[in-house]
Amino acid sequence: MFRTSSLVLASVLALAGVSMNAQNPGPGPGGPPPPPPPPTAGAKLEIADGSSATYRVTEQFVGVAFTNDAEGTTNLVSGTLTINADGTVAPGSKLTVDLRGLKSDQDQRDGFIQNRTLETAKFPNAEFVPTRVTGLDKMIPSTGQAGISLTGNLTIHGVTKEVTFQGIATFNPRTNSVAGRAKTSLTFDQFGLTQPKIGRLASVADKIDLELVYRFKRSMP
Repeated sequence: MFRTSSLVLASVLALAGVSMNAQNPGPGPGGPPPPPPPPTAGAKLEIADGSSATYRVTEQFVGVAFTNDAEGTTNLVSGTLTINADGTVAPGSKLTVDLRGLKSDQDQRDGFIQNRTLETAKFPNAEFVPTRVTGLDKMIPSTGQAGISLTGNLTIHGVTKEVTFQGIATFNPRTNSVAGRAKTSLTFDQFGLTQPKIGRLASVADKIDLELVYRFKRSMP
């Protein structure tokens, strides 16, 4: 009888163990996520879908007491940024924006900017050649955020000037990507651009704000 009772007790304990394991499955599909990949020495970043470039200028119309912020955007952005293991920018890094894709909320404005201001028939692209990046450690993180400054030579309308884009980059280990926004400012005069003069437009501020919304696919250099 003692043996029979022992067998019954063992069976009850075994069933209880199965029940407890079912309620606490441990690591697996329902368990904790794996740790993020370690930082890397350098990275190759290629522009991916979802990137865009936008200009913003302040307009003043005749008979209107307040100003208007005009903006035009294009998603025709391409290029690669490669960061070496020592934190320097590798030769050949370049971002290109096809200015012929710029669209605002007014066709008349777009026509003037394309034909008179940017003269995209002669100068279809804006090109940015980065020369240095600050705000990153030499070991580039795979997760989190960092404030980034990217300095380089910007060519618009056949004129090249050094500018610095600033913004915050987000590192995503799940998609192996880097995304964010970076901004800089310039003037029409800097790049020999004609300020728009159309219809009831009284004036346009000389300052142009440029914003790059970027999504980079990340790989090793």
